[in-house]
Amino acid sequence: MTTRKFPDTLLILTAILLLFVILTHILPAGEFMRTEINGRAVVVPGSYERVAATPQGIADFFTAPIKGFISAAQIIAFVFLVGGAFSLLNRTGAVDAGLQQVVRASKRNPQHRKAVIPVVMILFSLCGATFGMSEEVLVFVLITIPLATALGYDAIVGTAISFVGAGAGFAGAFLNPFTVGIAQGIADLPPFSGIEFRLFAWFLMTAAAIIYVMRYARKTERDPAESLLHGTMQNYATLAADELPFTVRRKAVLFLLLSTLGVLIYGTSRLGWYINEITGLFLALGAGAALIGRLSGEEAAEAFKEGARDMITPALVIAFAKGLIIVAEDGKIIDTVLHALVGLAEGMPRTASAEIMFFLQSGLNFFIPSGSGQAALTMPIMAPLSDLLGLSRQTAVLAYQFGDGLSNMIIPTSGVTMGVLAIAKIRYDLWLRWMFPLFCIMSLLAMLLLAVAVFFEVW
Repeated sequence: MTTRKFPDTLLILTAILLLFVILTHILPAGEFMRTEINGRAVVVPGSYERVAATPQGIADFFTAPIKGFISAAQIIAFVFLVGGAFSLLNRTGAVDAGLQQVVRASKRNPQHRKAVIPVVMILFSLCGATFGMSEEVLVFVLITIPLATALGYDAIVGTAISFVGAGAGFAGAFLNPFTVGIAQGIADLPPFSGIEFRLFAWFLMTAAAIIYVMRYARKTERDPAESLLHGTMQNYATLAADELPFTVRRKAVLFLLLSTLGVLIYGTSRLGWYINEITGLFLALGAGAALIGRLSGEEAAEAFKEGARDMITPALVIAFAKGLIIVAEDGKIIDTVLHALVGLAEGMPRTASAEIMFFLQSGLNFFIPSGSGQAALTMPIMAPLSDLLGLSRQTAVLAYQFGDGLSNMIIPTSGVTMGVLAIAKIRYDLWLRWMFPLFCIMSLLAMLLLAVAVFFEVW
């Protein structure tokens, strides 16, 4: 008896694209008026009105992917160029040699091995909580997957270390300017106020993520057959079979890598760096690694092209995911969905209203997988709505950041999520099967935190 193969990621995205096209024929078109606040277009509460329908057709269905490429061109270029840069780094053998040192150290002291996952996940969680690490994870899975496989785990653990670590921090953020900062600004709240309770939320979210990943890692360590990737071609990264000497040159390349990561953190958190600056930084890393590793010009060029070729599927996935959102925007159904959902929270008890806000934000994230974009769209409505419902505006912001952050890790319309899975060569159905229980756990935790915030009036 043969098992049916789950559809490819591109087929899933194509099916969702078709669904979005159909919805533009079913849902009424509507729009909110928008005004500019601090350079950002935000919704004017109570301004929703029906507009002329712009249903999307066959032509829009086939042009959505190219529109997605155009809209996501910066991120796609980032993926290709950084993939090439990391291929240069890997060609020097420095990463494999360094990981072999980690493996040897873990064999000498098993306690060190057990500490790797929680320590690294905490670092990524802090990055998500402070400067909103998101697209940058596309880079770091290229490091954490080989790290996990070198320690004897699978690519799911490697992906989770960086992606879920940063995602937990993003959801429980206490200093993220792109989510909490924008949402509080729109809600007329002092910047990063209520940080004490958000620190508590961040701690619980991060702890839940670490415990879940550690349990899976230990289970697969005891029995490799327990891995969801067992028997597939998706174990992705394997450590070099031959022992690589940890030479001075390879140590210098790793020092350059660590220095680059330090510059990245400083640049993104202090200097406002984004895709252009990060791409340039990693290209400089690749060039420096090639020079230190004494790669010939031909070898360096071939390595760079090989790394870029490996990013073709992630680039396609990101473009298709962006095309979905363009169809929904052009069909003018996103504001209609928001208008319909907001009415569900009216007339409910205070605690129930907060929970409904959380679910509304989670649902809307399927159509608007952008933290800042969702804040600009929903907070102008949710903030005054919270006043009418007797809720603190801080609670409305908390419901937004939970709904946005947690669902980011599972929705197929997120270019970052699907891009990470494409890089890791993990099928979406396997990721959903692994991630969904953690998503439910963290969602229940979010609901509990919202109930505590309302009941004890922590703000």
